[in-house]
Amino acid sequence: MSELNVEALLALVEEAGKAIMSIYRQDFQVETKSDNSPLTQADLAAHKVLDAGLRKLAPDIPVLSEEGASESFSTRSGWARYWLIDPLDGTKEFINKNGEFTVNVALIENNRAVFGVVGVPAQDVLFWGDARTGKAWRRSEGKTTPIHTRSYQTESAVVVVASRSHGGERLETYLAELASTFAGVERTPVGSSLKLCILAEGKADLYPRLGPTSEWDIAAAHAVLVAAGGDLSTVKWKSVGMGVKQAILPTDRQATARLLYIPGGAAMPGHGHRGMEMTLVLQGAFADSNDRFGPGDIEFADPEL
Repeated sequence: MSELNVEALLALVEEAGKAIMSIYRQDFQVETKSDNSPLTQADLAAHKVLDAGLRKLAPDIPVLSEEGASESFSTRSGWARYWLIDPLDGTKEFINKNGEFTVNVALIENNRAVFGVVGVPAQDVLFWGDARTGKAWRRSEGKTTPIHTRSYQTESAVVVVASRSHGGERLETYLAELASTFAGVERTPVGSSLKLCILAEGKADLYPRLGPTSEWDIAAAHAVLVAAGGDLSTVKWKSVGMGVKQAILPTDRQATARLLYIPGGAAMPGHGHRGMEMTLVLQGAFADSNDRFGPGDIEFADPEL
């Protein structure tokens, strides 16, 4: 991202994180938004820092924030380039004070998240990645290290990151199918977009998302994951785009229930195509989707088909 100052962007995300932490350490009020999701003063404080900072850093690039003014689809569909931000992802984690909440800033170009920064203020950690160059990093305690997804080892258990706040019977069915197919399943509950960052740094193999999600929830971490060698895909084997539909927050469960978060370069059992990304598809878990899959096992498919 040579045209923008990456260090200035990282500093801005850290500044937003400090605004969040100043409230995190206090008693705070929780409101409820129109979609029944929680909202705190920290969400708004971080939004103000990011919105003002991004407009100063790149005045020619529009800003679309979860906590900002809404823009009509006719307007934002005409943006070839814009910032997509979630000032505080994991508000429930923030309220529960478990430290697993994030600050998310993504640069979208032609409907793709090409650069992303994810800050984890309670842990003093930054993740960022450039999907165009295929480089991603993690910074903690002033030390910056490159990160990359890992390859799945067939003799090992599949490490699955799962949401602390979303799950249910469909996820349990999915995990049971995995356990019956692979050497085992290790489940790691994690909140917010931190799940995708854990994939990006090679500490897990898979994140299945079987419920609604929003573009600003995933855009920044998606860019980090792609830069680290992975991808975020639907079961149609297509990488997820941004700004291609009118709804930023999807309400159609059948459509959003078909998202899978996957690492890259994983050679799954019986499909040892080195260097080829394989998408893991559990048919049975999507039996109520538009695809009308019947009961099924796990299948593997080339995402280019």
